[in-house]
Order: sequence, then structure tokens, then C-alpha cells
Amino acid sequence: MAGLMAGYGHYTHAVVRGISASMAKEALRSSQSEVVDLAKARREHEVYVEVLRTRLGLEVIELPADETFPDCVFVEDAAVVCGDTALITRPGAESRRRETEAMKGALKDLNLNIVEMTDENATLDGGDVLFTGREFFVGLSKRTNQRGAEILADAFKDYAVSTVPVVEGLHLKSCCSMGGPGLIIIGSSEAAQKALKIMQQMSDHRYDKMTVPDDVAANCIYMNLPNKGHVLLHNTAEEFPESAKVFEKLKDHMLIPVPNAEMVKVDGSLTCLSVLINKKANI
Repeated sequence: MAGLMAGYGHYTHAVVRGISASMAKEALRSSQSEVVDLAKARREHEVYVEVLRTRLGLEVIELPADETFPDCVFVEDAAVVCGDTALITRPGAESRRRETEAMKGALKDLNLNIVEMTDENATLDGGDVLFTGREFFVGLSKRTNQRGAEILADAFKDYAVSTVPVVEGLHLKSCCSMGGPGLIIIGSSEAAQKALKIMQQMSDHRYDKMTVPDDVAANCIYMNLPNKGHVLLHNTAEEFPESAKVFEKLKDHMLIPVPNAEMVKVDGSLTCLSVLINKKANI
């Protein structure tokens, strides 16, 4: 089995995309109960992008919103990047398939090796892909199927790929993420804990876990950056006060709360909003 990827958590670039006005009413969502405040969503997104660019020093590539794609701000689903390879996905929702075109162009411009998922029997959303630095876990969900997971395994042959059934929530990462090398942050729901148990059983590596009360708050962004060390972007205490208290236990992390209340209404988590890339100077 592969050891921990060299430079795990180190990123130089991020690809993000603007919010289309159509998102508020037309984005795919599991619940219609809450109205999205578009102006507030855009302010929250500006904060997110500014954290990546100014606070963390990443080079941010901003793709313009496209009104024909209400979900286009959720760029994570369009590509999986590991090392210098980018897998352009085939999103599970048919209405989202062409979102990948702009992402492919941006990743080509970064000189990444592009692999395209062209099999019409395959579906894969990046939100179902958890890369631990040692291996991949792929959620089998309403959006991602076994064939999609097989094509991902073929694209990233250096790493083991295991599949995990997603019984609740939209994606695997709707209830979990990495909090550091060897640390999985997981929600406290029965479905989340069951997914964690499956991941632990599938792996040769013994992962530490940090359980937070709210599944949504378990979706964080971990980075390990020069001059900053361990960094964790997480939901704010205003949104999830009990989960925020748990993050404070990570004493050697730079903790950065990022507001995301509006995106959550359309099943959007923090990782959904960017594709992170570590571009080595010689690529």
C-alpha cells in the first residue's frame, strides 16, 4: 500500500467559480424548505475566495458563473485532482454534465495531465471522493456509481480505491473530510459513523477520528502550507456552535472559520466550492 503522499495538504492553486443567479431557485437540493439569499451567498463566497487568495496565498483561478448551470459554483464535482493528474468527471445529475467543460479548460491551462471520464455507464461527483493522502474512498451514492469508482482507480493507479455506500446525504463528504494526515473528521449521525466504520475496515492504515455533532460541519478543508503549517477551514460557530468547540481541540492547526450558511441550503459544503491543486514548478 502507498505511504503518505509527499506534500499531502500542500496546495498552490485553487479553481473556483462564480454563483449564478439561477442557483437560488434552480439548484438541485434535497430540501426546498429554506429560501436562499443570493446576495448573502455571494458575500459568503467572496469571503471564501479571499481566504484562499489573501490569507493562504494560493493563486485563485475564478471561472465565471454560467446561468445555464445553477449548480456551477460547486466545482469540486467536476474534477478530481491528485498530483499532476486531473480526472474530469461525469457528474451524476444530467443537468450538470457540461459544467466540466470550463473546469477542463482551466486545468489544461495549468498543464495538468487530463483524463476524461467518457464511459456513458459511469457517473462520479467529486463530492463523493475522499483522498486521505494514502488512498481513496469513493462514496457510492445517487450521484456516483461503481463504474465511476473503477475509472477513478484506473486514473490514479498509485493508490488503493475502496467504495463506501452513501445511505444518507448527497455525497460521502457531506458527513466527513480529512483534518490532517491520518485524521478523519466525521459527523455523529448513525449513517456517518457507519461510513467511517466501513472506511476503517477497508483500510490497512489506522486513522484517527474526530467526531463533530453536526454532519455538515464535518466537511472541512485541510491544508499544510509553508510558513503556516496545518490549516483547517471549517464552518463558523454561528452556524454550528457545538461542532466549532470540537475544532478548538486541534491546537496545532490554524483554524479559519468560513461562513457557508446559504450554500448549505442547497447541499453545498466547504470542499464543494474549490478544486485544489499543488502545481510543482517543473510541470
